[in-house]
Amino acid sequence: MTQRQKHLREIFSGAVGALDGTLVHAVVPIDQQARYRGRGKGECYQNVLAICDFDMIFTFVWAGWEGIAHDSRVLTEVAFNPNSGFPFPPQDKYYLCDAAYTNTRGFMTPYRNTRYWLADFRRQRAVTKEERFNHAHAQLRNVIERAYGVLKARFPILKQMAPYPFPIQRDIVIACFAVHNFIRKCKVYDQLFMDFDENNMFASEEQDNGNEQDEINGVEWGP
Repeated sequence: MTQRQKHLREIFSGAVGALDGTLVHAVVPIDQQARYRGRGKGECYQNVLAICDFDMIFTFVWAGWEGIAHDSRVLTEVAFNPNSGFPFPPQDKYYLCDAAYTNTRGFMTPYRNTRYWLADFRRQRAVTKEERFNHAHAQLRNVIERAYGVLKARFPILKQMAPYPFPIQRDIVIACFAVHNFIRKCKVYDQLFMDFDENNMFASEEQDNGNEQDEINGVEWGP
């Protein structure tokens, strides 16, 4: 773990993982396609909600939602579904989430209406305390983006699903997550995990931004 990673974990000492949704290509009957067209795109998608820890291991997955469903709605429905087994964090812990979700107990989101995405800081460093908080939040929450990146690079079927019955398509997605975790937990050398390694991501960002350690040290607690 690098010094920067240690500082980020100290800032968000209560974080037990990152939570986010992703879209997976789906093949559905014509009469159902309107519900699965993802956010204005022509293709159909199933919406997947997942949580991962800071080692890119998924700790919870729920697949099969319509692509048109908003991330916050999926979380609400899944979290309060008694059959989902959703792992609410302990009282003093939380998941890092992006601004698509609500900042509430157990779910830490960034400041709204403030720069947040890592790409937003590549040309200009964070200036205000809100931007510094958001940048640190984005760097640590980025673990789930990298985990999704590994997953979809390894399993092309998630980008072009075969026309199986929809329940089988959902099971394929869950199986891909399971294989992902198996490879990661076995700690075998894996080029995809190397490609999406946190150190590589931070190294490229540091080249864009220069020395950001002072920026991390200056973060104040957020929303």
